[in-house]
Amino acid sequence: MARKLPLIETATMALSTLKANRLRSLLTMLGIVIGNASVISLVGIGRGAQNLAENQLSNLGANVLFVVPGNNDTRRRGVAFPKNLVIEDAEAIEEQVPSIKRVAPQITTNQVIQYESKSTASSILGVTPNFLKVRSFEISKGRFFSEQDIRSARNVVVIGPDLKKKLFSSGYGIGKNIRIKNQSFQIVGVMAPKGAVFGTNQDENAYIPISTMVSRLTGRDPTYGVSLSFISVEAINEKSTGPAKFQITNLLRQRHKILRDDDFAVRSQKDALKIVSTITGGLTLMLAAIGAISLLVGGIGIMNIMLVSVSERTEEIGLRKALGARSADVLTQFLVESLVLAILGGVIGTGIGVGAVAVVATITPLPATIGSSTILLTVSLSGTIGLFFGVIPAKRAAKLDPIIALRSL
Repeated sequence: MARKLPLIETATMALSTLKANRLRSLLTMLGIVIGNASVISLVGIGRGAQNLAENQLSNLGANVLFVVPGNNDTRRRGVAFPKNLVIEDAEAIEEQVPSIKRVAPQITTNQVIQYESKSTASSILGVTPNFLKVRSFEISKGRFFSEQDIRSARNVVVIGPDLKKKLFSSGYGIGKNIRIKNQSFQIVGVMAPKGAVFGTNQDENAYIPISTMVSRLTGRDPTYGVSLSFISVEAINEKSTGPAKFQITNLLRQRHKILRDDDFAVRSQKDALKIVSTITGGLTLMLAAIGAISLLVGGIGIMNIMLVSVSERTEEIGLRKALGARSADVLTQFLVESLVLAILGGVIGTGIGVGAVAVVATITPLPATIGSSTILLTVSLSGTIGLFFGVIPAKRAAKLDPIIALRSL
């Protein structure tokens, strides 16, 4: 009568077999190693992209709404934005919308900035004193604009820290004069570092009074007057962003005499975050799927090698059955071999993937990260794949007739 072998003895035999065929075992694990490393590293990079986007969105300012010219259809078709968002719209929002705290209209243009023999292209932002508080910017040295600067349209400029480094080898440049579009501007302040938003380095910008921007650089539109690039609006608090968005939309529809489609859009930080989260979440899912395909290929590799192993070990299986081993013992041994290969490959691959994520987070601006739950899930998935793809070879080995198997001896 066949004797039931203890599970420990069966597992020991399986490990001895794998150890006796080290090279084959290592090559079999390679697919799982690559698959696990791919899943961990790609998911970590995808999450890093999501974290980077969220961090950059937080730099836009707290409880901020953005009123921009043109609607969603305009953006999809790539049509140039209309110039119908004007300074009077910003003034009306500030005066008539009760759920907002501050308004900061803005005009943006690109110009070459010169200081002595040095020159660089930069974004020039025409703004008001409210810009600092609405957009959560800070001054590092010097000062920002005053209401008197706005009323007098003075030729003063505040520069970003990276722009300062490009123009001045030492010092802050405060009191120096730079030229923008053949106009001389005196530097009165330097911004504190703010970082990039969607690939645009805000530390390379220059800021001038919005009245100076109109009178010296951009001029007035003959149809609309002082056209704005967009309007930043700070709500009273987070709960007020929804009512503020509704009130601004209704006010501008009345001012622009809109009967059908809006010629503007009001976007909140939450709206942008939802869009970014959807995009980066889809990206992370796609990257995880690519890694999972590699893991699946690794599982198929385990099944293939185990099938070859069954063919080569026919005599061994027949001899074990002749000596009293049951089919269940043979089945368990081959399943254990598959499981060990998958789990060990998963652990090694996970270590490589975590190391790759750490390297990406260290040498790039991408804050790549991976959670312990993802690591545990990936290793568990490796074991499941090894068990799943080991079933067919194990069943084939268990069904071998010992008499037929021993004939090949």
